[in-house]
Amino acid sequence: MPQNPPEGVPQIVPYLNYRDVAAALDWLAKSFGFEQQLTMPGPDGAIMHAEMTLGAGRVMMGAASDEQGTASPADLPKVNQSLYVYVDDVDAHCAKARAAGAEITQEPTDMFWGDRMYAALDGEGHHWTFATHLRDVAPEDLKPPGA
Repeated sequence: MPQNPPEGVPQIVPYLNYRDVAAALDWLAKSFGFEQQLTMPGPDGAIMHAEMTLGAGRVMMGAASDEQGTASPADLPKVNQSLYVYVDDVDAHCAKARAAGAEITQEPTDMFWGDRMYAALDGEGHHWTFATHLRDVAPEDLKPPGA
């Protein structure tokens, strides 16, 4: 009996739709340090499905398609989702993303829940948040400043 999920694949995997999956693969590698794991061409030769990893995390992506009822954030009036990704050094990660042309929407900031994080948009408008966990906070102490 096969392992479920397959070995090396987390139980929950975000799936993102892009107008140009090949460009997204290059951009995510250059800007955020993801590594390409798999690509599958569609009937037209363009990439219809791809998978990338960052550490133990994985993201799948496919081509935005009217036939499938999917869209890129570039086709929508507002961002409708966000991914939260832990990295070893959030400040260095932000600097690399900025140098590669990422639109930084929130500078690295220490948060009340114990993470230091920044936010960025990729080339098609997917909202990414990257964080480094700095300290554990007891559930009873999880309150925003001023609350």
